[in-house]
Amino acid sequence: MNKRLLPVFLFILHCSFFTFHSYAQDRPPASTVLPFQTNAADNTDEQVAMQFFQNKEYAKAAEIFERIYTLKPSSNIYTYYFFCLVETQEYGKAEKLVKTTQKMDKEAPKYLVDLGYIAYRKGDQEKAKKLYEESVRKLEPNQQQIFDLANAFLIRNENEYAEKVYLKGRQLLNNSYSFSFELAMIYERTGEFRKALDEYVELLEANSSYLATIEDRLQYNLANDPDNSKNELFRKYLLEKSQKEPDKTYYSELLWWYSVQQKDFELALIQARSLDRRLKEDGGRVFQLAKMAISNEEYTSAIDAYKYLVAKGKEFPFYDESRTELLNTRFLQMVSHPNPSLKSMTELEKEFETEITVTDDRVQMVNLTRNLAHLDAFFLQKNDAAIEMLEKIVERSDIAPKQKAMVKLELADINLFTENVWEATLLYQQVYMDFKNDEIGENAKFKNAKLSYYIGEFKWAQSQLDILKASTSKLIANDAMELSLLISEHFDPDSNTVALGYFSHADLLEYRNRDEDALKTLDSISLAFREHSIFPHMYLEKARIKMKEGKFSEADTLLGTVVKMYADDVLADQALFLRARMNEEDLKEAPKAMAFYESLMSTFPGSIYIPEARKRFRSLRGDKGF
Repeated sequence: MNKRLLPVFLFILHCSFFTFHSYAQDRPPASTVLPFQTNAADNTDEQVAMQFFQNKEYAKAAEIFERIYTLKPSSNIYTYYFFCLVETQEYGKAEKLVKTTQKMDKEAPKYLVDLGYIAYRKGDQEKAKKLYEESVRKLEPNQQQIFDLANAFLIRNENEYAEKVYLKGRQLLNNSYSFSFELAMIYERTGEFRKALDEYVELLEANSSYLATIEDRLQYNLANDPDNSKNELFRKYLLEKSQKEPDKTYYSELLWWYSVQQKDFELALIQARSLDRRLKEDGGRVFQLAKMAISNEEYTSAIDAYKYLVAKGKEFPFYDESRTELLNTRFLQMVSHPNPSLKSMTELEKEFETEITVTDDRVQMVNLTRNLAHLDAFFLQKNDAAIEMLEKIVERSDIAPKQKAMVKLELADINLFTENVWEATLLYQQVYMDFKNDEIGENAKFKNAKLSYYIGEFKWAQSQLDILKASTSKLIANDAMELSLLISEHFDPDSNTVALGYFSHADLLEYRNRDEDALKTLDSISLAFREHSIFPHMYLEKARIKMKEGKFSEADTLLGTVVKMYADDVLADQALFLRARMNEEDLKEAPKAMAFYESLMSTFPGSIYIPEARKRFRSLRGDKGF
């Protein structure tokens, strides 16, 4: 058998007994033969024959398949036996097998395909074509017959003829079964993705319950899309369809699903709100989206989602939580901004204080208090007030242990910020001991390891980080791996870890908002060393601090240095992405940002920043709609 056809044959043969049949709604399932009802000797012979077939020892396989088929004819054994005869060029014997079997099943046109295939293998392509066409002409309004004939073509990789069979079958059955799923799979194989989408829509027209199945198929196709052409086509296809046929909610459902997959939360929110209104939902979908947006640091979309939920009114189930989460998300957005204004922070502080007094939810009260304490300590220089309000929460007996642990972590963070390292490490250790087998405990362990890194205890820090690499939390595991790698790559006992010591201390100073001191400490590295492996990290850290101070031009130069001088370093793609985003959001240099995003996509195709870069590039290009 042609090497290209063997895997196709095995796959399609399997599909003929499982995949396609699973969508034939109006046919009863095939009868099941239980293991104790089969003949053990027959099974052994078949297994041996199959092994020969897999090893391409077709003559040996044919001998056994012939014996099995003579004793107990079956469609499955016939197919394998036929292919073995063709591969061994026993065309006369193969033709005799087909015609003998055909007499027992005169109505089945699939045997004409077998005869046509023999002609094709013998070099008579004209005869093969005539037999193939004849098989399609003889097709009757019989669903099983249609499946069998299509599979006969698919086994030979004759996709065009299989398509003809399904399209004719659709007409013969008066659309009682559309064969849309089967046609979509053919179009996927032949690269006609637009046609595949049309068939999936046809399937949804007939039965919207197929939505999850179609999403699974689409996810596979869109994930295997190296040039992003399928993703672009699918997105435009859905936008066009949803605008032309707004009454068909499955377009919005698919757009919602796809937007979430692509982390395009702006588009996802449009669809979520639309579906919430049209389907008269309770806001659950929008609330879920807000949570996802926050986890991806898409705070603007999350804020818009919570505002929508609050506007729905008190009678809806997500009103109270959305009101408080709106405030918490505004806090996250503010503290992530490079240089929030004192006025905006003071206004937010007052809103927190008001909300804490009116909320009836104890959990929300604790979350609001934690954020208020963070705002007071890290941004408004009210350290004592922040510590006092958190200690009051810790002393309360009506607060759940896990909530109290979260407060202790914030309290430890503030103690580290205020240079009370001993108190910070004690609190981290308390939380870890209380929740060893929980994510919150692993987070406490990571924070304690980072504290050790800050103060130069690199060996101890790395030993803890190496344990945390196996964390069940992907975020903690990744952070632990990143910090462990930083230490291992730049730990230089011969120079008493001078460079790494400077860098970790600068990291701590930045944590304490002592940015100018952090920059001076980082400069000490370049003064002490002509060149060092930590230089890319040094430039990137300086760029981050400059961004934090609003000195974007200086930051841009530093990021450019990382990209240009350390193009092979693991930080190069991160630096390029930060540079692109800063030019987009802060410097308002859209053309430059687009060029940087495009460079990232072409130079670092495996980067974790590619999906976000692609989305931002598309937005800057102006194709938010079509």
